[in-house]
Amino acid sequence: MKRIIICTLFILIVILSFLLLNKNQPSEKTKKMIDLSNYTIDELKQFASDNSLNLKINEIYSNDFPINSIMNQSIMEGEEYTDNYDLTVDLVIGTLEDKINQQIKAYVDNNVNELGRVPIMMYHGIHHKSNSDTDYIGGNIDKDGYQRTSEAFRNDLEFYYQNNYRMIRLTDYVDGIIDVELGKSPIILTFDDGLQNNINVIGVDENGEIIIDPNCAVGILEEFKKKYPDYNVTATFFVNYELFNQPEYNEKILKWLVENDYDIGNHTATHADFTKIDINKTNYQIGSVYELLGNIIPNQYVNIVALPYGSPYKKSHANFQNILNSNYNGNNYNTKSALRVGWESDYSPFSINFDPTFLKRIRAYDNNGEEFDIEMNFKMLEKNRYISDGDKNKIVVKESDLSSINNTFNLEIITY
Repeated sequence: MKRIIICTLFILIVILSFLLLNKNQPSEKTKKMIDLSNYTIDELKQFASDNSLNLKINEIYSNDFPINSIMNQSIMEGEEYTDNYDLTVDLVIGTLEDKINQQIKAYVDNNVNELGRVPIMMYHGIHHKSNSDTDYIGGNIDKDGYQRTSEAFRNDLEFYYQNNYRMIRLTDYVDGIIDVELGKSPIILTFDDGLQNNINVIGVDENGEIIIDPNCAVGILEEFKKKYPDYNVTATFFVNYELFNQPEYNEKILKWLVENDYDIGNHTATHADFTKIDINKTNYQIGSVYELLGNIIPNQYVNIVALPYGSPYKKSHANFQNILNSNYNGNNYNTKSALRVGWESDYSPFSINFDPTFLKRIRAYDNNGEEFDIEMNFKMLEKNRYISDGDKNKIVVKESDLSSINNTFNLEIITY
């Protein structure tokens, strides 16, 4: 009996102790929101601090509310909240006219010109060498500058970045999607021939993922992706039927590229010269590569052809229409753009002169500022480069250029 009484007392003590401990524990207090519409900024910040709220202020323009007033609050009056709630408010900082004037000032200050020229850079091989290791000008490996050193390629990327060029995808350019921040200019990188030094695989890791040589083209691009997170590093690689000449890794390479924001295009099956073959062979040269890519990365490659040697050199050539549209092996194919070897930048996609089916490119090579090398082209671009307004859904140009717009993409047009 005595034992039962002792056990009962012990249990009661434990229960009372538990109740007392929990009574002394701080509880999360529920509060009710008040109307903040008449608060000043300082009062609003103090209120958020006093009530342990995570405050976010959206600055907006309105003609219906006084300047510096709170137009909306995410936690409505009377709604319950606790500590660490997120509170978002819309703060009126000016009228709609103020917004327009501010935008126009930004366009003027940044010399926005969305009818300016866009550089499409044409690269081939990137060799792990220093410029001093070559027998040619600058970073050229060969006489004509189609092969470039890794040192020169790194310098090119740094030059583009420091001169306010930002990479976009070739397919976005063709589709009129220029997603570049205010005051910056788009630039496009392309690589022809599917050379091993474009993306050299040196093995696979324990998960079966490819390991990429840090001094090949993609290795250097990935290096810049880490160095400049705002660079939006990307490029389009145009391949022949041998892809990247690494049979054991080719399929992994293609899949890795499209999963990491690069694009794959068509450079014909055997690097054909279209001025020397007939229509049936043209269909094979284009259609077989589309078929191959469709088997490995279905619906993930781009329907763009980089023309070997830039041929045919005129759209009037008998084979040109079959480069764009034809049939191979029972399947129809459609090419939305063909790239020339070219020599200079091309038009804005919003220009009346823009022709996506026959685009010019800049050969990425050094020639002492002559013969349309990199130096010469970018000096030319200082006068007429595309400069973005920062909004991919608008076309912003000077009033005097309005008649030169071809608004195929049905975007909002703003002049200043």
